[in-house]
Amino acid sequence: MRILECIKDQITSTNLPLVGITLAAVPCPDTPVILTLHWHGFIKERLAEIEEAQTVSYTPIPSSALQLNDRWNNLIAVDRAAMEAGWELGAWDVSRAERPGCMRPGAACTEALECLQAFGSFPYGIHGSQIVVSDAPDADDLVHLAAHRGYLMWVFRPVKGSIWAEYADDATLGPEGTRAAPCPYRPIPPTCDGKRQTVYRFGVPATAACNLDS
Repeated sequence: MRILECIKDQITSTNLPLVGITLAAVPCPDTPVILTLHWHGFIKERLAEIEEAQTVSYTPIPSSALQLNDRWNNLIAVDRAAMEAGWELGAWDVSRAERPGCMRPGAACTEALECLQAFGSFPYGIHGSQIVVSDAPDADDLVHLAAHRGYLMWVFRPVKGSIWAEYADDATLGPEGTRAAPCPYRPIPPTCDGKRQTVYRFGVPATAACNLDS
């Protein structure tokens, strides 16, 4: 899958630092997955469209939700692609959440909102501004399917191209905040039978490694 390539392309084209990355998929082969990139930065609202004009407010830059239409046969393929992206971009870990459908009896109201957020479909904005700019034509269909069949969501914070580069305390990272491919960890097959959290930890504290060496 082209998850890593897409992230790199977005970092290059926007020239903005990332805060985090999420990936959402439904447990149905060959359905699109939604990649959401959360950016750090603000849009300056000025009194006039000139550089010298006074800034009157700052609006957070919206996240970018992108639809990836790569073919995949099982969730292990998506899991591995998410792990590879997190590994190469220097993430401390990759967390995978398995969530049941929110249309089941007794489901909390917050689960419906979480499902929408996972697929970049925020039902509201902040002060009239968008939270997410979406380029995902099948997002509504995916949300409907996820509400009945459940979904999976991967979350990680890259070091490369992000605000975390100067704070990274990780002995496994290279000078640019990256790691060499391939990711040495094997995916753990999801069960898709309820709420479950799986965390693949990649990082090793640099301070702890130094203490061991001494």
